[in-house]
Amino acid sequence: MVDRRTLARHDLAEMPKSPRFSPEAPRPVEVLAFPAVQLLDVAGPLQVFATANDLAAARGDGVAPYAPRVVSTRDLTLTASAGLRLVADSLPDLDAPLDTLVIAGGPGVTAACADPDLVAWVGVRAGGARRIASVCTGAFLLGATGLLDGRRAVTHWKHCGALARRYPLARVEPDPIFVQDGPVWSSAGITAGLDLALALVEADLGRPFALAVARHLVMFLKRPGGQAQFSAALALQAGEERFGGLHAFMAENLSGDLSLPVLAGAAGMSERSLSRIYRQATGLTPAKAVERLRVEAARRALAETALPVKRIARTCGFGSEETMRRSFLRHVAATPQDYRARFGG
Repeated sequence: MVDRRTLARHDLAEMPKSPRFSPEAPRPVEVLAFPAVQLLDVAGPLQVFATANDLAAARGDGVAPYAPRVVSTRDLTLTASAGLRLVADSLPDLDAPLDTLVIAGGPGVTAACADPDLVAWVGVRAGGARRIASVCTGAFLLGATGLLDGRRAVTHWKHCGALARRYPLARVEPDPIFVQDGPVWSSAGITAGLDLALALVEADLGRPFALAVARHLVMFLKRPGGQAQFSAALALQAGEERFGGLHAFMAENLSGDLSLPVLAGAAGMSERSLSRIYRQATGLTPAKAVERLRVEAARRALAETALPVKRIARTCGFGSEETMRRSFLRHVAATPQDYRARFGG
């Protein structure tokens, strides 16, 4: 017996690996929306494709590269999470020409995933597309079809754990801004949909053209770093109820000794118990938590002060510039100097 998930994976495997649309024809792009969709998940990619069309027209290209439209289920006039009402086209026929299917996210994705007709439509429609992409929590709808099984994927940092638990066959990576695994693309939270759409334009039209689109939109072609730079200390939040006092102790003593014996004493626990229970609560070792807090403090100092890097390394508890540099590369994918150059006041 073949179920919808198996069919979706089979159809996806059979997808053509090269464009089926000639340079003389726009590439059909469908952005799937639903009630309580995240507005920027829809508007961001649409604007990237629209800007690509504008720039192509400005340079005298005969045909626009993209033909984007928003599609939806029963509610053709729907309200996005920001309160703006959107008018969408009805879901196209399953055999209508399609190049790229983009699945938006938002608070309404839970209800969308519970709609068996919509899940089935996405699974079959994806099989007729050259590629599929999800923005933010739209990855949950891809997961519901089985399209993420055995593939790398990402979603908003706040929901990576939930995505991995719900779809254990997916290889969820919490840090990338976007991920491509074959014809399946997925992006991190909200504004990362613009990064993903720019990457799609680059794949279609080349780096110089994508760079021109990025310049027009006043954004990076490839944003430096990953989600970690926007979600520092995220993993600690899960343990706030049990370890809120310990986290406060860490934050107040970053330049001091925060070794495991000291932390265990502050928590009133044995070292072994702290290591075990803390990891269960936060997913991190105490040492990794300390490192994240130190990186967060150093990021603020680099962005908001003119203090020398060596002094920041010392006051944040790294001890040396080199130790801080290695931590930054692990967590922010940039050196402290590069981080200051990008975000310093």
